[in-house]
Amino acid sequence: MAKLPGNAGVSVIGDKSLEFYRDPLDFCRQRIEKHRSRVFQCRLLNRPTAFICSVQGMRELLCEKSNLFLKDPTDLMTNMYGDTVVTTNGEEACLLRLSLTSLFTGSCLKSSNDYITSVCERCLKDLSFSGQPECAYSAFKRLGTELVLGLFLNVRAEEQPELYQHIVQLCTQHWHGLISAPVNVKVPLWSSGFSTALDAREKLMEIIKDKLENDKQGFVGSLGSLPLPNSNSASQHLLLFISALIPKALASLLTSFTLALGGNKQEKTRQRAMEDPDYLRGVLLEVQRLWPPFIGGRRIADQDSTLAGFHVPKGYGAVYISHAIHRDPEVFHQPDDFLPERWSGRNAGQEHFLCSFGSGPRNCIGVKLTDVFLKEACMYLLKHYNWCLDPPVQDLDYKWLPVSRPAKTPIISFTRLDQTRSHRSNVG
Repeated sequence: MAKLPGNAGVSVIGDKSLEFYRDPLDFCRQRIEKHRSRVFQCRLLNRPTAFICSVQGMRELLCEKSNLFLKDPTDLMTNMYGDTVVTTNGEEACLLRLSLTSLFTGSCLKSSNDYITSVCERCLKDLSFSGQPECAYSAFKRLGTELVLGLFLNVRAEEQPELYQHIVQLCTQHWHGLISAPVNVKVPLWSSGFSTALDAREKLMEIIKDKLENDKQGFVGSLGSLPLPNSNSASQHLLLFISALIPKALASLLTSFTLALGGNKQEKTRQRAMEDPDYLRGVLLEVQRLWPPFIGGRRIADQDSTLAGFHVPKGYGAVYISHAIHRDPEVFHQPDDFLPERWSGRNAGQEHFLCSFGSGPRNCIGVKLTDVFLKEACMYLLKHYNWCLDPPVQDLDYKWLPVSRPAKTPIISFTRLDQTRSHRSNVG
């Protein structure tokens, strides 16, 4: 059992949180090089913390020893969403997961397919309509928002436009509470971002509770009939499921997909992905590997343990960094290259080495639904469009917090394939 490389520093003045949040990738890269280890320690959020940047360490943390490393009960997610399958620990978390799993698998998952298809068609059919380049991330975020509000809350933009827009506004205000200081302050003519978020949360909860009482159809009706631990559990989970977090994650992955497959050089790749479902699956895994929507996650050691051979004392934090884990050279050959073929070659069957949506018994409960949606949206794009950056040279450096995406939103021109074929025919 080895000592964690690095130094946990002293309370307050040794904290490295600002440095980490300013540039998490550079923060980890420097320490991996300095310590020659993909597992090291620092002080984060004023707590000695083990940083996990290797596949082996991640698998131990999230899978083999998940019962020894718990969700932080003081986490901001608990303040914003209450006790949910994401924020609870132990038996409560297991029971919640058992109750909710049926909503994201089997017949319930299949029943979502038609709606997912209709949303993708409605939101993506006019990408080239204006003849002007599109702000891709914004377009995909609108698509994700329509998906979650229609699927989880039975509120559809085309049927209830005023209610839909009201909920979107409240979800945006609520989201800002997740990325602002947790200070609840109200004075005349001004409220803190966190205070505004809590107000938005209360208004959303009123809408959600009304839905649960009066709407017995679809996901809302099914959720309301589940054996959940208390009367607030269903509404707290609906709040989580309609959160702006999910549309942003979907928009992040779709934006990365269009950037990876854009331009004339990728025309054959797009064609192959459209014709071969296995290859499209490899493309989407590679997009998730290189550009995970979430930087990682955090746990607290409930007792003395080890990760990747290093001693982690009780009370230490443990942060896994998905971007670094997905580029672990011990597992991923040519880790910085976009190689969809790796998932039918040396990394076949190793999808569980990705952790964008967690891994193990606490992974994202909606990951199968996310897969269905991404495949549907990407297939629609592949079948109907060619696309490229417009202008062709843009700053595509990513920001990684709170959800990854290019810091400067990429502008993309979409051209209908039927228009492209018509133009080629006329030229011929």
